[in-house]
Amino acid sequence: SIYFQDDLESLVDSPSSSAAESGQRGTIKPKANFDAVKDAAALKDAIEGLGTNEKVLIEILTQRSNDQRQLICKAYEGATGRTLEKDLKGDTGGDFEKLLLALITPPAAYDCHEVTQAMKGAGTKDSVLIEIFASRSKQQIEALKDVYRKETEKDLIEKLTSEVSGDFSKALILLAKGERDGSNSVDVGKAREDAEVKKQNPKNTTLYKAGEKKWGTDESKFIEILCKRSIPQLRQTLVEYKNISGKTLQQSIEGEMSGELEELLVAVVKCAKSLPAYFAELLHKSIKGSGTDESTLTRIMVSRSEIDLLDIRAEFKKLFEHSLLSDIESDVSGEYGDCLKAICGGDD
Repeated sequence: SIYFQDDLESLVDSPSSSAAESGQRGTIKPKANFDAVKDAAALKDAIEGLGTNEKVLIEILTQRSNDQRQLICKAYEGATGRTLEKDLKGDTGGDFEKLLLALITPPAAYDCHEVTQAMKGAGTKDSVLIEIFASRSKQQIEALKDVYRKETEKDLIEKLTSEVSGDFSKALILLAKGERDGSNSVDVGKAREDAEVKKQNPKNTTLYKAGEKKWGTDESKFIEILCKRSIPQLRQTLVEYKNISGKTLQQSIEGEMSGELEELLVAVVKCAKSLPAYFAELLHKSIKGSGTDESTLTRIMVSRSEIDLLDIRAEFKKLFEHSLLSDIESDVSGEYGDCLKAICGGDD
């Protein structure tokens, strides 16, 4: 994780993702003069014509907001008696199909399906659970759980509890419960206290002491601070931690923990510092790792397209010295690549 420059002091003043949440930093904006019926008719022609016209599918589905795509889906079903989802499944394939289906799924349902998929089959795909629960806001997590309840009539927390175990489970469940404090105010004293060595009161074990000094004895306190404090508060705590211990909290976690718990807590720290940088790093890994990891690539491009993909592109350029678009161009081909490029929006 050489990618994360530890400019912690400036971190405290940088905005949390609330500006991004309102969709100001996405690459996809609602289309002006939008006409769902007209779009549905064009999609119908593209699908029913001789050989599917993929260009039209890409153009319409990547240049409309998710809300607009929901209206297109309704109009399409009204005009054809079939769902757009079913027709796309019948008419496209592979990663391109999965990408188009992701685009026409409401964000909360998409998150929910990704989580459900990650819990299916042998071996839970922890990296997907880590990415989603470490990076989503309280509201996004609530929305995801609501969809899960509606679709399965079950409780997601109960399901997760049966799927994962140990300290990793403890941390993941805390995040999934959405208990992170939502306030924007920072209590420097509390941050210092969370980060500090409590010499005079050994019972009150906090981060530095729970970590560096006597690891293994109090991981639960450690987990609680990382999973429950507000983002601005956590940022201040990262600063205080470095002041006290001489190293970053991320370095401590990496040095003292292992496995999924380490991966989850490092993700929480990275997301607290910068969501766009966190996603830029994951995107780079999904494109440049051994073999392209299409499912991660699709998930991040779609789920951040109306939130902060512009910021992710900027971070990507800063970290890797070339643009996200150029990486997609050189490593991903065909309609799948064309569709990703359309979501990406531009070069940097």
